[in-house]
Amino acid sequence: MSHYETLTIEVDGRVALVTFRRGDQLNAMNKRMQGEITVAFRALSDDPAVGAVVVTGEGRGFMAGADIKEYAVQTGPEFDAFQLAGTAMYSAIEDCRKPVIAAVNGFALGGGFELVLCSDIVVASSTAKMGLPEIKLGLVPGGGGTQRSVARLGRNRANLLLMTGAIVPATDLVAAGLVNEVVAPEELMPRALAIAAAIAAEPAEAIEGLKRLTAIAARGDLAAGLESERALVSALYRSEIGQQRVQEFAAKSAARAAEKAAGGRS
Repeated sequence: MSHYETLTIEVDGRVALVTFRRGDQLNAMNKRMQGEITVAFRALSDDPAVGAVVVTGEGRGFMAGADIKEYAVQTGPEFDAFQLAGTAMYSAIEDCRKPVIAAVNGFALGGGFELVLCSDIVVASSTAKMGLPEIKLGLVPGGGGTQRSVARLGRNRANLLLMTGAIVPATDLVAAGLVNEVVAPEELMPRALAIAAAIAAEPAEAIEGLKRLTAIAARGDLAAGLESERALVSALYRSEIGQQRVQEFAAKSAARAAEKAAGGRS
């Protein structure tokens, strides 16, 4: 892995842990971090040794949005370039072939919440808080937050967050389906890493295929989703690991049936 200034990547088995390292700034995202996240997730997507990715932040913040100090001195063209680079960054996370588990340890605001919206599974600490407070600066989210929040939360829930700039506890987002689990702070990383390890232990082609299929389903294209699903299951059935696991299951099932039958005759 490359050397990064604003984040670290640790690989244990087939699980990669990405940790944002601007804790003194609540991991607020500056241009360097934005670029490094893009590079890191593209590399992880292409790495056959990695089966799943967990992303978190050091200290009290997951990611407290963009670095406003840097925002304040940007020219108009510089701001536009930053937003365009942000689009590429979020796409690198959302399009990563490996499932991305967000372990939200603290504040996930603005761009940080947009990153959560790009993740496949979300585990949050009971102390975590999330929101899209850009309206407080007279702005709106620029990294896909308006679009992904509606897709993930529904329009009315998204409107309430977007139009009030409310910062809400992670527990408020469980019923909406965005947050999978809320756990005690000390349980956050063990739980997120355990989920990632369980996913990474399964056949990579099937896991990556499932991520593609659920993304198609989220777009509402049923016909394309069904066609892709049939193609994937057919390919997996013919694969070496698919045949191996199917035959192993059938053999075990036959052995159990024979054992049961023998027990009935005794």
